[in-house]
Amino acid sequence: MERAKRAAHHVINSSETDLISSSDPNTSATAAAPPLDKPWSVQQVLTTLPGPPPSNPTSPIPFLHIVERLKTTPREGWRRFSISSPESVADHMYRMSILTLLCPSPLRKKLDIPRCTLLALCHDMAESLVGDITPMDGVTKAEKARREGETMEYLTKQLLGVGTGCEEGGTLLREAWEEYEESVTLEAKFVHDIDKLELVIQMMEYERRGQGQVDLREFLRVAENIEMEEMKEWCRDVLRERQDFWDGVGKEPGGTDISKRILGRGDGETEVDGKVGGETVEGKEEAEMDGRNPG
Repeated sequence: MERAKRAAHHVINSSETDLISSSDPNTSATAAAPPLDKPWSVQQVLTTLPGPPPSNPTSPIPFLHIVERLKTTPREGWRRFSISSPESVADHMYRMSILTLLCPSPLRKKLDIPRCTLLALCHDMAESLVGDITPMDGVTKAEKARREGETMEYLTKQLLGVGTGCEEGGTLLREAWEEYEESVTLEAKFVHDIDKLELVIQMMEYERRGQGQVDLREFLRVAENIEMEEMKEWCRDVLRERQDFWDGVGKEPGGTDISKRILGRGDGETEVDGKVGGETVEGKEEAEMDGRNPG
């Protein structure tokens, strides 16, 4: 538990012509939670569920029922932009997991790829009860880390405890989540980059589906925090594709200053008065907390 408490969540945290909608069919499926300004606890959230899990489960089925919620919990950042039927947390983690398997050969030699895939699969697992908190919600990093740490303790030690016969699996998931949170190992750093890259890809896809009516420039900030050169190059590919799309619809998208810096056309920009190339330092820190910026 102490290790989980030390972990600080590194986020960031992410249809066709009807891409924008004032209503969202996923709204009723979001993770149950009290108002964000009220005291939060795992037990309080459990009381809001239609079928609270037993105190001493004898199989992993109650755990699986909780994890199912990730399939119906939308990524909140997209909802702020009224994206209709936005991706779920599980959607995001699934494509992240696929991305780990596609790791370029030179980098692959330095990494434990199965470990990376495991980290991708469980890094947002706590959102099954916590929900997808973004910087816009006003929850501090420390409080967010507390909620997620307590949730992972509950999921992996109580719902996957001795009585279930799955305690080893629970330990595996908890340690992988903590490794991601602490972001010390090369595998964790790689998966953090994948987290940001998957967001940028999704951003581009929502803009394209919006047929030039949706500009999600806000989410470009996370691209500047990608660290590994191999992932930076993939990100450049996405940004080139984005520019080609906007050129095709005859519009100038937002965030071109960020794109130019990442693509190597903004060399020489320096920090002035708390800003880095037009983005405030505070804004960059906010992007780092969100990881998804959606979300």
